Amino acid sequence: MAKGFFVTGTDTGVGKTVIAAALIKAIGILGGKAGGMKPIETGCTREGNSLIPSDGMFLKNMARMDETLNQISPCCFENPLAPMVAADMEEHAVNLNKIRKAFEGLTKTYKSIVVEGVGGLLVPINRNYFVLDLAKELGLPLIVVSRPDLGTINHTLLTVKYALKEGLNVAGVIINYTYQAEGGMAEETNPQMIKQLSPAPLIGVFPYLNAMSDEAFEKAVLKNLNMDIIKKYI
Repeated sequence: MAKGFFVTGTDTGVGKTVIAAALIKAIGILGGKAGGMKPIETGCTREGNSLIPSDGMFLKNMARMDETLNQISPCCFENPLAPMVAADMEEHAVNLNKIRKAFEGLTKTYKSIVVEGVGGLLVPINRNYFVLDLAKELGLPLIVVSRPDLGTINHTLLTVKYALKEGLNVAGVIINYTYQAEGGMAEETNPQMIKQLSPAPLIGVFPYLNAMSDEAFEKAVLKNLNMDIIKKYI
C-alpha cells in the first residue's frame, strides 16, 4: 500500500495545493521522494481542445515529476464547481477508473504520494460518491487544511471528527495562511484551541508565502511543520 497523504480542506480556498506542495517538500527533506496528484480539478483553463489543470501543474513542478498532466490530474473540468455539478454541465462524468489507474501508476514510481482532494470531504464527485469515499478508497492518511481566522475551530473539529467517525486515519491538521497574518485575536488563539480540542494533532501553522520557490517552501516547512509527525507516514 502506498504511503503519503490525502489533503482535504475545511472549505474551498483554504490553500490545499500549497500544503500539498509543502508536504511534498517535507518528504523530500526527510529523505523520501514524493509524487503529487490532483485526481479531479475543476476550474481548468481551456487552451484549444485541452484543459490545463493549474493545481496539477503546480504539484508536478514542485515534485519535479516526469509524468504527464493526464497522469497527475486525470479528470479535468472547465467550470469552477463541485465535480458532480461540473460533470453534469459539461456532460461527461468523473471517470473513477481513470483515477484509480493513474494512482496505481504513480505508486509504482513513488514510495509516497500526496493527493490533493477537491474542497472538503462532502463535496460530491457523483450522486453516490463523495471526496470522503475517494479518500477511503486510496487509503492514505488524511491531512486537514484549515483557515486561521474566525470560525475555523468549528469547521476544523467538524471535519476531523466526521473523518474519524467514517473510519479515516487523520494524520493531523495544518492551519494555512492564504493572506498575510493580521494578528487578530482569532488568529492568535485558534491554534492553541485546535491543539487542545482536536482528536488529531496540530502539525503546524503554515505562513503566507510571497514567493513559491523551493527555498521558500523548504524554509517554511522546517520552521513551521512538525516533521516528526510527517515522518510517521512516509
